Amino acid sequence: MTDLTRSHAGLTDTFAARRYFAKFEAITGHLGRVATVMQGENSLTRTEVDILGRYIRGLSETFKALSMKYLLTGRETGGPLGSLSFDTVESGFPVYQEVLTLANDAQQAGRHLAAVPPIKALKDEMIRQILGDLSVPTKLQFALSQRLYYETLAVDASKDLFWAQNDPVALWQRQVGADRNQFLIHWAVYDSQVNLPTIYLMEVEDVGRLWLTKDQSRWPAAQAHLMAQSLAGLKLVTIARGFDQDFNDLHPKRLRRFHVGPMYSSAFTRQSGPLREVLEEARAPRGQDWALAWTSEELISERVELQPEGWFGHVERQIYALDPFSGKGAETGATRTERAIILPERPYQELAERNPPGFHAVRKFVVHPTGRVLSYR
Repeated sequence: MTDLTRSHAGLTDTFAARRYFAKFEAITGHLGRVATVMQGENSLTRTEVDILGRYIRGLSETFKALSMKYLLTGRETGGPLGSLSFDTVESGFPVYQEVLTLANDAQQAGRHLAAVPPIKALKDEMIRQILGDLSVPTKLQFALSQRLYYETLAVDASKDLFWAQNDPVALWQRQVGADRNQFLIHWAVYDSQVNLPTIYLMEVEDVGRLWLTKDQSRWPAAQAHLMAQSLAGLKLVTIARGFDQDFNDLHPKRLRRFHVGPMYSSAFTRQSGPLREVLEEARAPRGQDWALAWTSEELISERVELQPEGWFGHVERQIYALDPFSGKGAETGATRTERAIILPERPYQELAERNPPGFHAVRKFVVHPTGRVLSYR
């Protein structure tokens, strides 16, 4: 059995930790603009952009919370202070356990806040120590950072942070028949197998007697089913067929999965291959030595077959189109897969000059220093 922790490392230096979080703050800031470009190219709808934007903002808030938690990494605080553990090989993102601990901390945020003085009191005490003792108030700085961390979790625990599991939400889209409604179900997970955020969108036609989200027997069961199947190792066709088989009156017509990452950085990660060489040779300024992979998988139902159900009944079963162009449908389990990479100008120039094999079919989203995003095939 592979020891996954061998690819994990801790950020033990204060300034390295701050550079790491600053890098992700910049990256997540660009993702929303990438989604907007994809909308302009008709790769995403306005609704899908809004949904992806919600999860991207949540991811940004999660990183902000973690940056506050580890604000004084590498400094003697007089108390227990670990270091952020992140995946240096497979993803470049914090490991799954960090996000899981974040959710646990959010459940206990109120208790922690009750035990720590308010922000103003901490700042006043810090000033007194600086002026009176002529010393750096490291312990008070640590207390303040933890206060801000738990305040973030207390405020946003029910809002927009990206958690280890982000439960399915169903949005009614339209009526497609006399007794048939279309819903768009979206959910997301921080996948524990690959340490990456993964976002799912499923278009479902509901022929049930009750409205899906108001049906107390079907909707909770559907949510539990989808969360249990949200694993990067499962093919989309496996997820869709399993849902189609388990719910006779819910028909998944389209399923999309977005993998956010891996993140490559010459300063923090140890991935092998052309991208590592590109980032090293680009010699980009600090904060611009990165590249982020973005993969979109899509599965579409091409037709419906009626299969016997019970003594006299029939039920619809979906037949999915599996990658008819490349002939790899059985291998990918999707109708189409699009791979993209997001990177600043300097690394892109190096990538274009090298033109390594395997990158011809990869979309390139290039971030201009002004924040503008350009798309290249």
